Amino acid sequence: MTVRALVLGGARSGKSSFAEELALGLGGDRVLYVATAVVSDGDEELSRRVRDHQQRRPAGWGLLELPGGGLEPILDASRGYDAVLFDSLTLWVSARMYGADDGSTVDEMERFLEEASVIPEPLILVSDEVGLGLVPESAEGRRFRDLLGLVNQRVGAVAEDVHLCVAGIPVRIK
Repeated sequence: MTVRALVLGGARSGKSSFAEELALGLGGDRVLYVATAVVSDGDEELSRRVRDHQQRRPAGWGLLELPGGGLEPILDASRGYDAVLFDSLTLWVSARMYGADDGSTVDEMERFLEEASVIPEPLILVSDEVGLGLVPESAEGRRFRDLLGLVNQRVGAVAEDVHLCVAGIPVRIK
């Protein structure tokens, strides 16, 4: 998978909608959507967000749920699709913080990017840009910000395009 695009932005910036438009343009109805959200019982707000994402996607898109595990399943599941949309690195990193050390998370992403580079389907990844705000008060918050920043850097380095979404407007930065 060639990393075609990394789409960054803050909360409600329009990054997922923009990434979906990119995926639709590349793969039409033959897109594999990799979802990383884990919805806890009683989390109505996140449940609503997931429903909104589901309703926006074309019915023919495939779905692979990958809440924080290894990335290898994407390599097999992508066969037969014309594009892969991974939404989002933010939630994948967050889920891995409690089961893996930071170095192994960055290593896992680097291994995936290397292995995926030989697969022809274009890959679009979505992630939050969390380094522009206040310094988190807690050590755990700072660890998350730093780890996601490292993962975003690794992906951005190999991506053909990097976009930053601000107020619903995508700006191409690479």
